[in-house]
Amino acid sequence: MSDLRDLYQDMILDHGRNPRNFRETADANHVCDGHNPLCGDRVKLFVKVRDGIVEDISFQGSGCAISTASASLMTSAVKGKRVEEVRELFDDFHELITGDPEQQPDSSKLGKLAVFSGVCEFPTRVKCATLSWHTLKSAIDKDDKPASTE
Repeated sequence: MSDLRDLYQDMILDHGRNPRNFRETADANHVCDGHNPLCGDRVKLFVKVRDGIVEDISFQGSGCAISTASASLMTSAVKGKRVEEVRELFDDFHELITGDPEQQPDSSKLGKLAVFSGVCEFPTRVKCATLSWHTLKSAIDKDDKPASTE
């Protein structure tokens, strides 16, 4: 378990300090803002979907290391996936973060996102980890309202 915690910390710190896909996608056709009023994390997602596939995705914003790392890893994980697959990944990630630690989803489907499994032990951090995901869901649903963790 110590190795997993070390990996978790290293990956969160790496993606928190050097987020991937941290930019604006000029030709995005799905854009959504997200806000976590509890801690002040903010994210804006830019998603380019064509023929039901996420061709490109990026984000901008500010927040804690967990929030930034989650957005960074999420953008890498969903790029190139069909929207239906993204919805399934959302459900799996949400279950990983909010579910029973003894009954975690199949981590092989989550890839690097599995490093967030320890977040469920810290309920106050769950909203940090899920902000970008709720924002993505709103973006692909073309919901005009900003996404929130509340």
